[in-house]
Amino acid sequence: MFQTSQFRNGLKIEIDGHPWLIVEFQHITPGKGTGFVRTKLKNMRTGQVLEKTFKSGEKVKKPDLMSTAMQFLYKSGDNYVFMNTSSYEQTEIPEKALGDSKLFLKDGMECEVLLHNDEAINIELPMFVELEITQTDPGFKGDTASGGNKPATLETGAVIKVPLYLTEGERVKIDTRTGEFVERAKS
Repeated sequence: MFQTSQFRNGLKIEIDGHPWLIVEFQHITPGKGTGFVRTKLKNMRTGQVLEKTFKSGEKVKKPDLMSTAMQFLYKSGDNYVFMNTSSYEQTEIPEKALGDSKLFLKDGMECEVLLHNDEAINIELPMFVELEITQTDPGFKGDTASGGNKPATLETGAVIKVPLYLTEGERVKIDTRTGEFVERAKS
């Protein structure tokens, strides 16, 4: 069980049998009466966002979550198929549950799959991934690292901003938490 005093951004809690992620929270102490905590929650299964207020000292359940290493195999319709690296069992996760994570998924990539009551509900990608630029405008003489940015399409279909000097075919390192260019990949 968690008390409201333990709330923090990124904490996972359970409400009505569903796992929720605390996106934002604010402890409020009015002049009169007891304090309360105002939160913004995201349903980890459906992606629904909810604003909920808890009384100070109220307790909420800890969700039954388990993380397991799996490998991304392929996309099948609206589902993404992952294989457990130890038991070789395959699991399908709906596209809507993956959110922006699907933009950086590459065949054969290993990631952590979050399970709630033995049902796959989300994935956690590695912090950084290396992907190839498949389409971008050509660079020109004089383009430097500090000269600005241009859009580039990656091999997974994601579009990010990269420095002007990068060209098609080059590999770049991406921060999967922010979706931003970090550096040119070392070959």
